[in-house]
Amino acid sequence: MRRILILGAGTAGTIMANKLAKALDMEEWEITIVDQHRKHYYQPGFLFIPFGIYQKHDVIKPKGDFFPAGVKVVYSSIDRVEAENNKVFLEEGRVLLYDFLIIATGTQIRPEETPGLKDKLWHKEIFDFYTVEGAVALQKFFKGWEGGKLVMAIADLPFKCPVAPLEFVFLADAYFTEKGIRDKVEISFVTPLSGAFTKPIATKMLSELMHEKNINIIPDFYIEHIDNETKELVSYDEKRIPFDVLTIVPVNMGSEMVERSGLGDDLNFVLTDKYTLRSEKFENIFVLGDAANIPTSKAGSVAHFAAEILFENLMSAMENRPLMAKFDGHANCYIETGFGKGALIDFNYTTEPLPGTFPLPGIGPFGLLKNTRINHYGKVMFRWIYWHILLKGKEMPIEPLMTMAGKKRDI
Repeated sequence: MRRILILGAGTAGTIMANKLAKALDMEEWEITIVDQHRKHYYQPGFLFIPFGIYQKHDVIKPKGDFFPAGVKVVYSSIDRVEAENNKVFLEEGRVLLYDFLIIATGTQIRPEETPGLKDKLWHKEIFDFYTVEGAVALQKFFKGWEGGKLVMAIADLPFKCPVAPLEFVFLADAYFTEKGIRDKVEISFVTPLSGAFTKPIATKMLSELMHEKNINIIPDFYIEHIDNETKELVSYDEKRIPFDVLTIVPVNMGSEMVERSGLGDDLNFVLTDKYTLRSEKFENIFVLGDAANIPTSKAGSVAHFAAEILFENLMSAMENRPLMAKFDGHANCYIETGFGKGALIDFNYTTEPLPGTFPLPGIGPFGLLKNTRINHYGKVMFRWIYWHILLKGKEMPIEPLMTMAGKKRDI
C-alpha cells in the first residue's frame, strides 16, 4: 500500500484530505492527516468577534466533523520531516512513512518577535484579533471603552488575510458610530506599505474610502519596538505613534517544524514552486496554503484555488507524468467595510485588482472594487459555504484560475 501524508488539518489540509479520499482507491492508498489540535477555527470570523457580530462559539467546530471516512487521523505535534528518507517524526517519537507528503501547516503569529509587544499591556491595552483569545479579550475591552486613540498596526509582511486590518478599521468606524462615540475615537491605520494595500488601483479606492470615514493612514512605518510605559509605537527611524488601545497584526511565521526540517526560508515558509506547488527541494513533497512561500495572499481563497492545481499535479506525480497544471496566484477576497456594505477584489500573480463585475461579466452580482450591500452579503454567506462546501472539497462555481471576464482594463 502506498502512503499519502498530510501535515496540518486547517483549511488547506482538510480540503486535500477530502479531495483525495474521493479520488483514490483506499485499498491501494493510505491517507493520513496529522495535526496537534482537535478544534477547527473559522479564522475569517475572528475579525467579527471584537465588535460582537460573532461570538466565540460561532467560529469553532471539531476537526473530526470534516475528515472523510477512511482517512487516518493522528493528533500530535510534528517534530520534523526527514525528507531524504520519506519520514516524519512526531513529537512523542512516533515515525510516519510516506510516498507523497503534503505540507499544510499554515502560518502563526509571533508577537514575541517584536520587542515590547507581548509585555504587560498584552491583551489588556494591546490586542491581536488573529487568535480567538485576542479577539475575545478585545471584545471585552471595547464594551467598556469610552474613546481615545485606536491604532491598527501591521508589524511586518507577509501575514494571513491581508485585507483583515482594513476590515478592522472599517468595522471599528461603524461600531463606534453606532455606540455614539465615534467623535471621541481617533482611528489610525499604521502600515509598512506605502498605502492602504499592495496594488495601486485597489489602494486608491480603499484610501478614498478610509478618508471618507476619517481614518488616518500612516504609511511606510516599520515597527522596531512597542514602548509599554509611554504607550507608543516606535519605528526604526525613531518616529513615535501614541495609542490608547493598539490592535496589531504581529509578525507571521511558518511552523517551527519547517525550520527543523530544513525546508523553508528565514520565516519558515516552505520553498515552493509558485506554479506547480511542489517543493523546490523534493519532488514528492507538495505545499498548500499559508505554509508556502509563494508570492500571493495568505488567504482561504488561495488555499481553495491552489488545491485544484495541487490535486491535478499530485495525480500526475503519482503516475510519473509531467506536472502540467499551473497555479496563477488567484486570490478572491471580500472586504467588509461597515454599515452593511462590502467590497470585493479578485487578482493573481500578474494582474492587480481591477473594477468590474464578478463572477459573471456585466451581471455580477458582485461588484469588484465597489462598496455595495451585495458584497457584504457575499462575505456573510461565506461562513456557511466554508463549513459546508469548501472544507469538504466540494466543487464551487468559481474557476481556480483567474479570468479577465467582467474586469475593466481601461481605467
